[in-house]
Amino acid sequence: MIYLLFVITIVALIFGPSYWVKHTLEKYSYPQDRYPGTGGELARILLDWANLQSVKVEETEQGDHYDPIQKVVRLTPDKFNGKSLTAITVAAHEVGHAIQDRDGYLPLRLRTRLVRLAAPAEKLGAAILMIAPLMVVFTRAPVVGVLFFIGGLLTLGAATLVHLVTLPMEMHASFARALPMLEKGNYLIKGDEQHARRILRAAALTYVSASLTTLLNIGRWWAILRR
Repeated sequence: MIYLLFVITIVALIFGPSYWVKHTLEKYSYPQDRYPGTGGELARILLDWANLQSVKVEETEQGDHYDPIQKVVRLTPDKFNGKSLTAITVAAHEVGHAIQDRDGYLPLRLRTRLVRLAAPAEKLGAAILMIAPLMVVFTRAPVVGVLFFIGGLLTLGAATLVHLVTLPMEMHASFARALPMLEKGNYLIKGDEQHARRILRAAALTYVSASLTTLLNIGRWWAILRR
């Protein structure tokens, strides 16, 4: 019973945030024509207002994000072409990151460096876990396999750790940058502010919720090890 409760708790911690983020963003994606302009158009307006004419706005299939290297705000098709509350609010959130970049916001610089390190670390972690059984066979030393396994688990969790550490930066982009722009520019329909706050919170948690699912890989490898 205790083991079952433990499993349920872990699953809830992993899938709970992901479900809430997805549910919130989808909920306010309707009606699809709530606003006169698209998320892509609003992003362009906000960037110009912030004197960031050099920052581009592009459509992408790789998830909504701001690329501080290429200086581009990228939005998925439903946000780039959409006119829902979710579309314009998420667009404002990503512009918030562009403004952080303009202002030399230190946490954004730190996050950019950490993400560039975490991506290869995840691949390395998976490779180490795959090699661990072979190392046991070749060295005939179980302790070597255990060390490789532990090292793999630690590197697999790198992305989750990065996003948890940089969560305050995401919240700053939402509530210290995006929301003030939406309010001052009167871009929100009356009554939508409270809903926009939920979307901005979900946008800030997107990376954290996504990276939490990578922890399932750790669970799978743990199950394999116990066999």
